[in-house]
Amino acid sequence: LVLQMIHELKPITVDGMEYDTWAKFLHQDDKCYYDMSQVQKEIVEDTNRVCGANKGISDDPIHLKLHSTRAPSLTLVDLPGLTKIAVGDQPQGIDRQIESLVRSYVGKPNTIILAI
Repeated sequence: LVLQMIHELKPITVDGMEYDTWAKFLHQDDKCYYDMSQVQKEIVEDTNRVCGANKGISDDPIHLKLHSTRAPSLTLVDLPGLTKIAVGDQPQGIDRQIESLVRSYVGKPNTIILAI
């Protein structure tokens, strides 16, 4: 998941309702989300569409833009945790796939790594 948070100076008004936080996925044209539980649901559904329900991974990230009056302008990338053992029906080479994916991001000079 590539989460691009964009600080907005003022809320938006849609159909008479004011929202200080809204989100858009790049894989969806102009659809806006105002309910963050729906954003979470779409992340899970898109992950399952792209990677399957078997805990697979993909080099093709989900891109989410989160506009908010309460968030700083900042981009975060959520990467899978490093593993050595395949879980469930993950492919046997999952450890090498994850390591390659992680290295493609952490090797950049302007990257700050937050390991949780």
